[in-house]
Amino acid sequence: MGVSEVSKNGATTVHSTADATGAVNASNAGPASQAISPNGIEHTLDAGRVAVHDPAIVEENGVYYLFGTHRRCARSTDMVHWERFDNNLSRDPYALLGDIWQAWPKQDSNPDLLGNTWAPDVIWNETMGKWCMYLSVNGDQFRSVIVLLTADHVDGDWTYVGPVVYSGFDESNLWNTDVPKVLELEPKTDGTVGYDLTRYLSLKDTRINAIDAAPALCEHGEMWMSFGSWFGGIWMFKLDPKTGLRDYSVRYPLVKDSSDPYYGVKVAGGYWNSGEGSYFIRENGWWYLFMSYGWLGRTGGYQIRLFRSKSLLGPYVDQNGNPAISYGEIPDNQERGTGIRLTSSVQWDGGPAELSDVEVSQGHNSAIRRSEDGRMFLVYHTRFAERFSEGDDEDYESHVRELLPTSDGWLVAAPYEYRGSVAVAPTGIADITGDYNVVLHDQHTFFNGKQEDDGTYVGINRPTRYTFHEDGRITRGEIVSFFDTPDANLPRSTDGPITCGSWKPLSGAVNGFNCCASDAEIRLDDVTYIARFATLPREIDGKPVMTFSAIGNNVCIWGSQS
Repeated sequence: MGVSEVSKNGATTVHSTADATGAVNASNAGPASQAISPNGIEHTLDAGRVAVHDPAIVEENGVYYLFGTHRRCARSTDMVHWERFDNNLSRDPYALLGDIWQAWPKQDSNPDLLGNTWAPDVIWNETMGKWCMYLSVNGDQFRSVIVLLTADHVDGDWTYVGPVVYSGFDESNLWNTDVPKVLELEPKTDGTVGYDLTRYLSLKDTRINAIDAAPALCEHGEMWMSFGSWFGGIWMFKLDPKTGLRDYSVRYPLVKDSSDPYYGVKVAGGYWNSGEGSYFIRENGWWYLFMSYGWLGRTGGYQIRLFRSKSLLGPYVDQNGNPAISYGEIPDNQERGTGIRLTSSVQWDGGPAELSDVEVSQGHNSAIRRSEDGRMFLVYHTRFAERFSEGDDEDYESHVRELLPTSDGWLVAAPYEYRGSVAVAPTGIADITGDYNVVLHDQHTFFNGKQEDDGTYVGINRPTRYTFHEDGRITRGEIVSFFDTPDANLPRSTDGPITCGSWKPLSGAVNGFNCCASDAEIRLDDVTYIARFATLPREIDGKPVMTFSAIGNNVCIWGSQS
């Protein structure tokens, strides 16, 4: 079984109707608050929590909906209190997908449809007047197909339309797909294809798995869809808005590491490097590409990396100019410096306080711009450092954080999980000064279940304490001792702690972006960060504190006043 096939083994989930603080009541919500892993182990969820793997979020009429792997759906009116709901796809997937399952993905080595409906995404198609769901029906050896389903309402029943893109084809089965139509092939009299399929059979070239669809509406009104996985990278082609299927009128040239006649434009990854779950959002003239590096298991180092481009089709680069597209094999790229890591495993004073609540293996995100106020939110699934059973790592949840744009045109995630309170900007310097715990989202380490000699876990980031002074200094608490002359052995304490950096509010514009009271430049240990300061409630007790999220030299840091 391929890595990407393992990576969609999200647990089956049922969830009780949430309380009256904002959740939608539904008669068909699950009977209990629990997640059930594939081996039958149950994991209790807190009230309002939901476990949707590979969550894709959409909004309709002020209600938010999550769609995920294995036909799991949830909804909420506040993005805090969630409940499960059902539709015909979750109740009877064979009625909708049985024919395409038999026609392509089903094999003796992979005989059950129920465990092979992966990572859907949903978008409104104005031309069709329908909600369009793009869902992967997965098969062994990457013999998968992304299909289109439509509905009049997000929480209603779905209608099967047809296949959108295939993977895992070769000369023996090519004619069972739309590949000949796209490549304009005709059968040869000797039974051969008459076309070089070598690149589609190479895991370091263009042998992808047709999973993780991410439809996007560009600023010009065109519909595109990205998809792909580890190995062959992430690709994108244009959709026909009249049908929701591939636009067969568009042709793509064969250009190595750039475009392919069948899969379209190459956006990211390739050469056997990890990278899946692509997602896009546009802000301030930039398109932002989210990807998940690593593997989703509790100790697999799953993590969200960020790139941006002026065009939906790329090229996408990180803050240091590193391209999202790979041009060669990069072993363990989840430990390398390409891509901005948005979150990591953190344990600090503001919470989580217990290892059972420390997020690990965060990934396969989506993002949304809320219609009521334009604020952006990041939605992802996460596992936990010490929340698992013997032989089972499937205790996970869907979490939400606010996304904050920086004044130099990047996005950062809020330091605390969204629980109903948005980030509130400071009113002046006095709000910002004080003591902070600061954590760095290290790109080179991740939680792997191993422990240091002192018992702490590798890859769980812990804070360093700094003080932000009104005069712009940043200090640490230690007292410096030094010598008056090289010859005198007479230590003397200074009149203050070590100065290790500086900070200043930003005014005017930075790289064309206007700054406000929440924007500041932080110079810390010889790295310059652009920060967004905001008051947020701590996870541990709900106490409002000043925080910041900042990015510099391709690295994100978080700060929280104690």
